[in-house]
Amino acid sequence: MHKNKLFLYSSTILIASFIVLAPIEPKVSQAQSGQNNATGISDGIHQRIEEFKETMLTILKQQAQVKGLSYTVPPNFQGTTIKAAKLTSSEKVIALTFDDGPWPESTNQVLDILKSNNIKATFFVIGQNVKNYPDLLKRENAEGHVIGNHTWHHWYQFMNEQTAAYEIERTAELVNRITGVKTNLFRPPGGIMDNGVADYARNRKYTIILWSSDSADYSRPAVPKLIKNVFRKTKPGGIVLMHDGGGNRSRTVQALPEIIAKFRNEGYRFVTIPELLQMEDKDRSFLAKKNSEGIKQEATHP
Repeated sequence: MHKNKLFLYSSTILIASFIVLAPIEPKVSQAQSGQNNATGISDGIHQRIEEFKETMLTILKQQAQVKGLSYTVPPNFQGTTIKAAKLTSSEKVIALTFDDGPWPESTNQVLDILKSNNIKATFFVIGQNVKNYPDLLKRENAEGHVIGNHTWHHWYQFMNEQTAAYEIERTAELVNRITGVKTNLFRPPGGIMDNGVADYARNRKYTIILWSSDSADYSRPAVPKLIKNVFRKTKPGGIVLMHDGGGNRSRTVQALPEIIAKFRNEGYRFVTIPELLQMEDKDRSFLAKKNSEGIKQEATHP
């Protein structure tokens, strides 16, 4: 009841703020009205409406997480496999992802670095580690990071449907119980797609997230080599694979500030996986609309 009241109160305040901020147009002649439009008054109103819609969408997403609903993943990505986003815009964005946690010490260190740099990342967690370190998962969620499912045991061997269901659903249930989030993002251990677990996830409409840039930090390379690995195949819309758990991640922790600084020096902005997918979906919609309008113009001007 308290959460519902909070949502209603927040929505009411937003709507009231929009009404107050929206400019009241005085009565003017048609000539004056045309002049005002030329000076951009209607553009200003449109911009405020769009800003209001974006703010409301953000609140709805936050409320969905509080209520235990899924992350906002566009429907056309459900049940698909993603290695990177296909973006038509020139905006340079990158998604940092971390696997195999939560893990004592290194997960907190990674979170500290992300917090100090005001970056949100995506964490693919292992169920048994969540069970052992629930407070670390709570911190990830509380600080605005996205949680993905990385199975319960991190097994590589073939799994029948019952085993795959156990690995995924037990982890999902525990994540939901601790954070209220029903994650719809899945990453198969080792990126293995043919041992049964990815098929189960796909059939349950999980979005399977792989990567386009592998730090190979699981092999504990020297820090300069780790950084070089990250940037070897970097491109806008890319997904970077790193690890905050599963072993000694001190070199990942050491390299992370340099990786962040280098991306920023190259003009990149950091996004979560759902944000990345929403950007691609928006680009797809824009192109579809543009192509549709082009076809209509051709039909009316043969």
